[in-house]
Amino acid sequence: MTTTAKFDPWSAAFVAHPYDAYAELREHAPVTYFEPTGQWLVSRYEDVSALLRDRRLGRTYTHRFTHEEFGRSAPDPAHEPFHTLNDHGLLDLEGPDHTRIRRLVSKAFTPRMVEGLRPTVQRLAGELVDGLLAAGGGDLIAAVAEPLPVAVIAEMLGVPEADRHLLRPWSADITGMFELNPTEEAARRAVTASTEFSEYLRALIRERRAAPGGDLISALIQAQEGADALSEQEMVSTCVLLLNAGHEATVNTTGNGWWALFRNPDELARLRADVDGLLPTAVEELMRWDTPLQMFERWVLEDIEVRGATIPRGAEIALLFGSANRDPARFADPDRLDLGRADNPHITFGAGIHFCLGAPLARLELSESFGALLRRAPGLRLVRDPEWRPGYVIRGLQELPVEV
Repeated sequence: MTTTAKFDPWSAAFVAHPYDAYAELREHAPVTYFEPTGQWLVSRYEDVSALLRDRRLGRTYTHRFTHEEFGRSAPDPAHEPFHTLNDHGLLDLEGPDHTRIRRLVSKAFTPRMVEGLRPTVQRLAGELVDGLLAAGGGDLIAAVAEPLPVAVIAEMLGVPEADRHLLRPWSADITGMFELNPTEEAARRAVTASTEFSEYLRALIRERRAAPGGDLISALIQAQEGADALSEQEMVSTCVLLLNAGHEATVNTTGNGWWALFRNPDELARLRADVDGLLPTAVEELMRWDTPLQMFERWVLEDIEVRGATIPRGAEIALLFGSANRDPARFADPDRLDLGRADNPHITFGAGIHFCLGAPLARLELSESFGALLRRAPGLRLVRDPEWRPGYVIRGLQELPVEV
């Protein structure tokens, strides 16, 4: 059996529990080539952390090379709407464009601006939990985990409440293209969602240009007319990224986190006994213990060497966040859920220039969501074991049925 034989991102059993395979990779092949996806897998914390900051790697290569120069094929023209949308987003930009757009958008995510959202997030979380209580239970993901971050981001962007039901399906279809070797059907859905979402946002931008408000879209329009101009495509791509990145991780951390608590009843009881004292470290530990984004990919722009392995320009590196966050070289007893863990420099939000811009908002949403459930539904219990969605890169549960 080869070292990567247990690494099977298309297997339901692996998606449900990838951590044994990660341990084997860290021990025997911390940097190894994975033929099925044509990627170099990097599994140790020290290496993942360093490569996130290494400027010889990039989220894109087209700012420096053509596809031919880089030894890669151009994307399928049929997928153009998805790539146009994705390639103009902050997460997949490098160089001056990334710096310019991040500087503009970051003004909405300062600690003071995020803290100003706390009353709104508290109110929304409380209303959602009260709805779950009134129903006697239900799917925790559909009832609480999904609607909270969607509502918050939609509020920030100024998306009317009547349209918010459109956002999550569009996001789910678009992010399907981030999985490994996506099917043509997944690509078709992503293209359709990219087209529809882009058209919707262009119409919303026209409305805000005619009648500005206090929302982020209005602020981006004003920036577009200033010295640091944003193109309309950059505005559209930025808004889509804020929605997708701004809620996918929060939804999955909520679902994965409660599933972790139900499997660790002593830690759940510990948290219930000291919600105020433990909640801040508990949120960080739940993000570490069952990371929602398992893999983050970067292109090799110059030949590099990692642990004796020479990785050539043109290769793609897959940084295994879920493995790095369970590395015993960095975390004491990493497979144990410890809600009071003090030394916890997890890399769930990444590092370097692509560190998650919305990390403060995600922490706020998670704290208020878990806090509302712990305080208002102290008897919350699992009805049956959940199933995982088939995706590996963005990893989360299908549903989480609970009673109150």
